[in-house]
Amino acid sequence: MEHAARERSLLAAAVAGLLIVGFLATSLGSYFVSRSSVREAVLRAELPLTSDSVYSEIQRDLIRPILISSVMAADTFMRDWVMDGEKDATPIIAYLNEIKRRYNAFTAFYVSDRTKIYYHADGVLKTVREDEPRDEWYFRVQKMREDYEINVDPDLANHDALTIFINYRVYDYQGNFIGATGVGLTVDAVRRLLDDYQARFERTIFFANEAGRIVMVGKGGDVPEDHISKRGDLARIAGQLPREGTHAFEYLHNGESRLANARYIPELHWFLYVEKSGEAGQAAVRRTLIFNLALAAIVTSLALWGALATLGRYQRRIEMLATTDPLTGLSTRRGYRLLAEQMEKELRRSPQPVAVLMADIDRFKTINDSRGHAAGDVVLRAVGLALRKELRASDIVCRWGGDEFVAVLRGCDAPRAIDLAERVRAAVKRSDSANGATITVGVTERKADEPFERAIVRADEAMLKAKRDGRDRVAQG
Repeated sequence: MEHAARERSLLAAAVAGLLIVGFLATSLGSYFVSRSSVREAVLRAELPLTSDSVYSEIQRDLIRPILISSVMAADTFMRDWVMDGEKDATPIIAYLNEIKRRYNAFTAFYVSDRTKIYYHADGVLKTVREDEPRDEWYFRVQKMREDYEINVDPDLANHDALTIFINYRVYDYQGNFIGATGVGLTVDAVRRLLDDYQARFERTIFFANEAGRIVMVGKGGDVPEDHISKRGDLARIAGQLPREGTHAFEYLHNGESRLANARYIPELHWFLYVEKSGEAGQAAVRRTLIFNLALAAIVTSLALWGALATLGRYQRRIEMLATTDPLTGLSTRRGYRLLAEQMEKELRRSPQPVAVLMADIDRFKTINDSRGHAAGDVVLRAVGLALRKELRASDIVCRWGGDEFVAVLRGCDAPRAIDLAERVRAAVKRSDSANGATITVGVTERKADEPFERAIVRADEAMLKAKRDGRDRVAQG
């Protein structure tokens, strides 16, 4: 029994181990694949899409100012006024003011190449000089071949507010360069765009110029730094960023993984960075992992319970077949040993008289030979039934082998045992199922601390003596 229980425990542990390992391998494998897929989706799809959307919005917002500046550069009024000698600033100032008002521009300006005077919507601002760093933009426009450029600079006329300028070259009717004109667009429009995208898609969006200075951050963006050199590994990666297309990468900042996408905005000469925490999107994957592990625990428990229940049921069935005679329903000799061991332990604690009966069917071989084994089986069942009916449930009754039966009677002395044996013998003789068969019974009382086997031998000897004396009787040994 202990060996069987140990084997059952080992089997249960093996089944549980296999289920747990299988579920863990499947769940963790799925977790890491999903984690990698989410990371790749963020790097290769989500962030580039946001970057493209922001860039498209910026380009859209710049189309109108570029168009306005081109119209100003081709306006005959402006060219005629310049070619007429710029005699009175009032008309050009009124013109620039009207442009600003009509098109809701942040500023409107014209710089004359002949006089180097800087006109804007509120009046004459200054005279540009080559030795003035803040006028460098004009002399760059003067020499460039393209019709216009987009530049981001502080606006001197508006308290140095950061402004996106459209600097458009102006030509006379012969194609000679005569100045630069255009409008300014406040960067607040771009900042509002960043704020909107950052709030909607939970990304960190910011711009850095070619020198690495962070020039614009969306509202609520986790970018307190003023330079990319202060954002962990970003400085190293930023130096290798291409000027064309987008570039996806991952870097560490303050011990946290950051998934990022960067692209160069040629119109502004800035880099656009769109970032997301490396843990972003992983919460759902972790929840799935926890759910899978919980489900695995439940399934493992149910499977283990089912396996143990089935195993226990089959084991009990096997034990019953091993300890119960299927023909008579009595215990087998193996079952007798288990019951006898238990009885011996109880008798050591509470001594009491015990009697042993050994019964044998008379001329059983003749019954089998003359009537067949089926008839013999009927007789065996009849003897078993008589033993069960006449003896108590607390007594040990077993088919000892062939046509022999043994009974161990608890709390029973020799006289009482002889009486019970006679009742069993009589019950078999009058049984219709026994079909005239009889039994011979040997009876003995177990001595104190005597092994049951020795008492059985004495009962067997008494039974053999009774057979020699004529069968169908009870004898005491």
